[in-house]
Amino acid sequence: MRVLAISGSLRRDSHNTKLLRAAEELAPDGLELEFYEELELVPPYNEDRDGDEAPLGEALRDALIAEAAALLIATPEYSAPIPGQLKNAVDWASRPVRAGALWGKPSLVIGASTGLYGGVWAQAELRKVLATAGARVVDAEVAISRADDRFDAAGRLVDEELRAELAAALDALVAEVQPRLIAA
Repeated sequence: MRVLAISGSLRRDSHNTKLLRAAEELAPDGLELEFYEELELVPPYNEDRDGDEAPLGEALRDALIAEAAALLIATPEYSAPIPGQLKNAVDWASRPVRAGALWGKPSLVIGASTGLYGGVWAQAELRKVLATAGARVVDAEVAISRADDRFDAAGRLVDEELRAELAAALDALVAEVQPRLIAA
């Protein structure tokens, strides 16, 4: 099962990208992560440009998200909500309304932050935006607080309790996708 992994952080040494790498390490058998690394290039959604003029937005929506069995998104928290680039990607994937690539797509939202709350506000915001776009948002939460202390120098998530939470969330994502695969 191919899951598209998107880090909402554009930073090279991002805690959220490290969190996705930890998810890749902990993924149950049969779950394969494909990392989307062009988020920075996705333009803001503009219906007038939804066609030949915006190939990156369309490629994200029509090829990557539509073809994935599910989404795994790790979001940082920028002044409480999600980063603008991540919102741009969701806007592209939500079109056309009630028929976009996100419609019915199982999606898991996780996040890491250097603050005390692990980006819970941004995660809640992203869950709301995804649900509004029609995604089937998995009811699981992984909020990594004080992220500077949770990853070692090699970028590995070292907190065993958080590793267990992440593994359980990935299992919940697989459980959300399974009925869909059987029906297909």
